[in-house]
Amino acid sequence: MDTEERVATPLLEPREGVPPVLGDASGLARVVEAFARGAGPVAVDAERASGYRYGQRAYLIQLRRAGAGTALIDPIECPDLTGLNAALADTEMVLHAANQDLPCLAEVGLKPATLFDTELAGRLLGYPRVGLGSIVENVLGFALEKGHSAADWSTRPLPEDWLKYAALDVELLVELRDALHEELERTGKLPWALEEFAAILATPPKTPRADPWRRTSGIHRVRNRRALGIVREVWETRDRIAQERDLSPGRVLQDAAIVELAMKAPKTPAELLALPTMKGRGARRHQSAWLRAVSRARGLPERGLPEANLPGDGPPPAHRWAERDPAAAARLTAARAVVTTLSEQYTVPAENLMQPDAVRRLSWSPPPGPVAAEPLADALRGLGAREWQIGLVVPPLTRAWSEL
Repeated sequence: MDTEERVATPLLEPREGVPPVLGDASGLARVVEAFARGAGPVAVDAERASGYRYGQRAYLIQLRRAGAGTALIDPIECPDLTGLNAALADTEMVLHAANQDLPCLAEVGLKPATLFDTELAGRLLGYPRVGLGSIVENVLGFALEKGHSAADWSTRPLPEDWLKYAALDVELLVELRDALHEELERTGKLPWALEEFAAILATPPKTPRADPWRRTSGIHRVRNRRALGIVREVWETRDRIAQERDLSPGRVLQDAAIVELAMKAPKTPAELLALPTMKGRGARRHQSAWLRAVSRARGLPERGLPEANLPGDGPPPAHRWAERDPAAAARLTAARAVVTTLSEQYTVPAENLMQPDAVRRLSWSPPPGPVAAEPLADALRGLGAREWQIGLVVPPLTRAWSEL
């Protein structure tokens, strides 16, 4: 990793200018033909409208390939990119922080068969800042345009400066990939990266949470089941309204307002509007819906109320281990020390060297019998660890646990 100080060159314009946004079948057909004729990896990026619209769909997709240039596609007007996907079936796709964009790309039929994730590559190489702007600047010496990442990309028509920003996001992505690939190869970390990229593509989509309302920010302040019932009813009401209006749930009603409704349980419009969190336009607009949700929760029988705490499928919080299972606490301390040492030795963040959840689960429920490398390796495979991680962690972990 080159840490030499240098002055970054501002990247102000795409090399071929800002391409038009394609939103019809003929334009898409031209892109498919051009990118099929192109050479080398394809840079891919997507812009969403998080914080503005319901869900995480893409509102702009950017692509760039040598010999084809840059393309900007409107996936609202062109929601089926399976033809493009087929044309690129044997082509490596380069994304930055791929986990963020792969779900919305899959919605329109763009599913890479081979992946290079420049953000993850930067992590494995030990770069302290791995945002696209930072890593492009550190590796290639160019300063990217900033300022529109959190914009409402559902806006139509998209402003010209936003489109320039979007095109620049893929302008140097393949060059960045090539530089990081070379560095991974030089440091012996390329097999690690390839295994990580394959694991990303092999990971199935996340299953919806059973009780998504329990993720309400500030819910820890809600102390009883009746109030939790109000959180659930209001959250589900907000989610229905947000989906119907295609708005981010937080623009309909803030989480803080849900928690306050649960704690104060207002009965009248006056009581509801007196709450400090009910000053927003969205909160007031649907005041009758919130009151009905509170009333429904108030009328639920005891058996219909949510449990205060659901049993988890993992170990208890680590701060309780010393009291509940001192041996497990000792294993966890030793395992964390092993991971920290390896992290420093190989300049890889600890969470990338071994997933913290895997460390906790293995320490709480180790394989039965004497400490041995093979059972530990098998247990870590079952917890989703990759072979390169197992190869690094198991030998020193076996020694450390054998000494306890």
